[in-house]
Amino acid sequence: PQTSELTGLFVVKPESAVATKGKDITFLAKVDSSNLLRKPNMKWLKGKWLDLSSKAGKHLKFKETYDRNTKIYTYEMSIIKVVDGDAGGYRCEVTSKDKCDSCTFEVTVEAVQEEQQDNILEAFKRSGDAGEDAGDLDFSALLKKREKKQQEVKEEVDVWEILKAAKPCDYERIAFEYGITDLRGMLKRLKKMKKVEPKKSDAFLRKLDSAYSVDKGKRIQLSVEVADPNAPIKWLKNGQEIKPSAKYVFESVGNKRTLTINKCNLSDDAAYECVVGEEKSFTEVFVKEPPITITKLLDDVHTVVGERVEFEVEVSEEGANVRWMKDGVDLNRETAGSKYRLKKDGKKHILIINDATKEDIGTYQVFTNGGESKAELEVEDKELQVLQSIADLTVKSAEQAVFKCEVSDEKVTGKWFKDGVEVQPSNRIKMTHTGRTHKLLIDDVKPSDAGDYTFVPAGYALSLSAKLNFLEIKIDYVPRQDPPKIHLDTSGTSTKNVITVVAGNKLRLDIEITGEPAPTVCWMKGNKVVAEAEGRVRVETRKTLSSFVIEGALKEDEGPYSITVTNPAGEDNAEIFVTIVDVPNPPENVKCTSVGEDCAMITWEPPAFDGGVPIKGYLMERKKVGSSRWTKLNFDIYESTTYEAKKMIEGVLYEMRVFAVNGIGISQPSANSKPFMPIAPTSEPIRLTVDDVTNSTCTLKWRPPEKVGAGGIDGYIIEYCKDGSDEWVRANEELVERTQFKVKDLPVGEKMLFRVKTVNIAGCSPPATLSQAVTIREIVEHPKIRLPRHLRTRLIAVVGEKVNLVIPFQGKPHPVVAWFKEGAPLVDKTVGTRTSEVDTIFFIRSAERAHSGTYTLSVQIENMLDSADIDIQIVDKPGPPFEVQVTEVWGFNVSLEWKPPKDDGNTEIIGYTIEKADMKTKEWFTVYEHNRRPICTVSDLVMGNEYSFRVFSENICGLSDEPGVSKNTAVIAKTGLAYNPQPFKEKDINSSPKFTAPLVDRSVVAGYPTAISCAVRGHPKPKIIWKKNNMIIGDDPKYLMMNKQGVLTLNIRKPCMFDGGRYSCRAINDLGEDEVECKLEQ
Repeated sequence: PQTSELTGLFVVKPESAVATKGKDITFLAKVDSSNLLRKPNMKWLKGKWLDLSSKAGKHLKFKETYDRNTKIYTYEMSIIKVVDGDAGGYRCEVTSKDKCDSCTFEVTVEAVQEEQQDNILEAFKRSGDAGEDAGDLDFSALLKKREKKQQEVKEEVDVWEILKAAKPCDYERIAFEYGITDLRGMLKRLKKMKKVEPKKSDAFLRKLDSAYSVDKGKRIQLSVEVADPNAPIKWLKNGQEIKPSAKYVFESVGNKRTLTINKCNLSDDAAYECVVGEEKSFTEVFVKEPPITITKLLDDVHTVVGERVEFEVEVSEEGANVRWMKDGVDLNRETAGSKYRLKKDGKKHILIINDATKEDIGTYQVFTNGGESKAELEVEDKELQVLQSIADLTVKSAEQAVFKCEVSDEKVTGKWFKDGVEVQPSNRIKMTHTGRTHKLLIDDVKPSDAGDYTFVPAGYALSLSAKLNFLEIKIDYVPRQDPPKIHLDTSGTSTKNVITVVAGNKLRLDIEITGEPAPTVCWMKGNKVVAEAEGRVRVETRKTLSSFVIEGALKEDEGPYSITVTNPAGEDNAEIFVTIVDVPNPPENVKCTSVGEDCAMITWEPPAFDGGVPIKGYLMERKKVGSSRWTKLNFDIYESTTYEAKKMIEGVLYEMRVFAVNGIGISQPSANSKPFMPIAPTSEPIRLTVDDVTNSTCTLKWRPPEKVGAGGIDGYIIEYCKDGSDEWVRANEELVERTQFKVKDLPVGEKMLFRVKTVNIAGCSPPATLSQAVTIREIVEHPKIRLPRHLRTRLIAVVGEKVNLVIPFQGKPHPVVAWFKEGAPLVDKTVGTRTSEVDTIFFIRSAERAHSGTYTLSVQIENMLDSADIDIQIVDKPGPPFEVQVTEVWGFNVSLEWKPPKDDGNTEIIGYTIEKADMKTKEWFTVYEHNRRPICTVSDLVMGNEYSFRVFSENICGLSDEPGVSKNTAVIAKTGLAYNPQPFKEKDINSSPKFTAPLVDRSVVAGYPTAISCAVRGHPKPKIIWKKNNMIIGDDPKYLMMNKQGVLTLNIRKPCMFDGGRYSCRAINDLGEDEVECKLEQ
């Protein structure tokens, strides 16, 4: 068969054909739209995915016509001048809203004067022609030609010799001609064969690999090396040139050219070429789809015959393909038929079973390429429950008889029979069906209507019967004085004069009364008279008949009733007890008493009111918290009030509810139980070890259990016992949350065993026990001070700062710690120390210069000692220099001298700052900074002015607060000066460019702006050119180039991984050029 029918929309389907090369061929399809709401949509496809509508033109032509009389659409596809590439598998698809149909056909191309070869290898064809139309291999034709005799394949050696000598663009044609179907295997083998005899290329130093493979959504790089670094190249995909974009990124580094394809998808599975001049390098990229995982598993379903069943699963990606199976048999659109329906809704996949039967019972599985899930379907026979049966009637002539019954299913129909003969409706006899209620109404009753009436529900082995009694009225001569008589018939009741009524139903009790003259009737409930002809509970009295009526019986109507009839001849009375029965109240106090890994024990209390009828049993339902779908757990009545629910998922919250059932019907559901979660205890803790032991304690460490489960971990219990004993003692009263615990008050020298248990809501895990007993005895460890690295040299602090030193140490038992200053015990109250079990803290809240000195830390255990010295220097700003004076004045120069400050701030003086002031303006200006010696010469003073000077001393804390001011001033005299200027000689400042600061290699973080800089000098001002990988950057807005006084900076805005490479800066003027470069890495 050539077609695959889905809904039968096609009237005429295109058929497979043999086309002659160079000639035209037309394919015809017709679609019946008489039952369609919308115009159908037709697609012509080649192979698996190539839509031919995008190739319409001179070679492919499409035509569509519509016949209004027959409502048939006609679609034509014409191939003009058939070529070899037109051979392959084709498919046409027609869709209209929720209906679809498809048809496949084959096109075989033969030469004009050649006979068709009966070679099975010709069945392997590409689903597209060469170039951009190339598709996947289609092996369907092979299945259609199995009956043909297979011929021997040509020798493989000759094929490989042909492939080695051929161009890559001819590989597909040769593979098709010689029957090679595994193109990937062919390319791998050909690559190995070509390594033996590599072919040299003038344009390429290294070509593309024959094939590349990449996962969907990932990035792939195709790279070649060209012989000429300046040669332009082109990248082609299926013969079409690729333009650079965010999807396709081109990169050029030296001789290497790279094409990067970001976020690969199935459309990137194609043939790629790199073109340099007349030479090309070919490759193929294969895109692999990632595995599809199942995010929401299937749920078990328990249902009854005739109900609709839905299995729903959710996967990780939209549009993914899933595989459904029932008891190991595939379910798909072809095999499922009308019984099963497969539906997709985004990430959700739904299997729908309409009108479930017992044949559908089994295990249903769904598979993806990354997971599977299964669920059980249980189907039980539908049980019909009688909520109200029909009752016997006694009526008089010309009255109306009404038989009424009520069943549990509204959809059930049925038939009425009289004495075994089906009752036919007429003007006098009517049958009605309203909801769950079925009625037979007989108007103007006649003697012939008396008999046995039966109602039989359709499809159930069940019948409801009742008797119609016709009451004849005989006229006899009676004396004028006849005592009254009550003719009460209680036949059909289990107890005499007891009438049972279902709550909500109507009770009408007709009682015949005789007596002459006509007696007076009185109905009473207890001491209260029942009113006549009014109210919900009333009495209707006729001459010889008294009717007691209760409309919509309620529980309060239950009780004893009496009827009394009187006339002058006497009286008569009778007692009647009316019992009101109803469905029971819901069960109470539904709760979960215990849980397991996939089960839970549920208990409840019987309903407070059983409806007046004994409770037969219970029905249970459960659902997941957050879901609105309840699942029935039993269809047969369950008599106990304790139930074990099974087949639940660990870690999922569930709720339960219970229905009570009696002879009248099913109660309303109980209140939902509190949510409960099936969980199991964890596995035992792992890696239980001893961390420390003293004379009375033992510190244990462990790791959490490998299997935790949904219950999590509430804490741990630690127990111990003596070696050789099995009496375990709990060490902790409350649960321990950490994975470490110190067991205290242990006997010295005893060998003890320890074990740890994990506790969660499900209980205790198996214990993790130490493999060997532990002797409780202190382990002596030599004292050792772990002096931090920064304290091994002198510690310098500024006056007023805080000093806080933490120095760890070790040793067992706990060592004695002592502090000393300059060899004497530390008694300074402004210096504090605090010692713990593992370290000691030395702190000064506000440092003073008196705190400077050598401090010694001593750690001692018995006769074992360790110590460490710490040098602390507290420094402050220095005092001012003194005896500042002007020692000599000559010309415009002044010589100054001073003496160092008396207070150097407890640290070395590193320099002086000298300032001058004109006595006229009194404004101070800095002359020298960081002057090392206590003398200096001030030059360039103004003639005729008088100057004063001051000096600041400086150390590592900064300048002194007060300066030393000169005792005398310096006057720059005007007389005796003769200015003899030297003749001006112009200096040649022209020079070639020369970089005084080079570019430096550096690494940057992607996304953060960066800059590289250098410095150049030269005159005339050189022209600056920035390059990346030997290519001029130019006016690219990504780069900002600046030149400030010869300092050159290149700013790169938000660099990405493609901005890495070698950057160079070239400076050019008329006298020469210079260049520096650096490497920028990501």
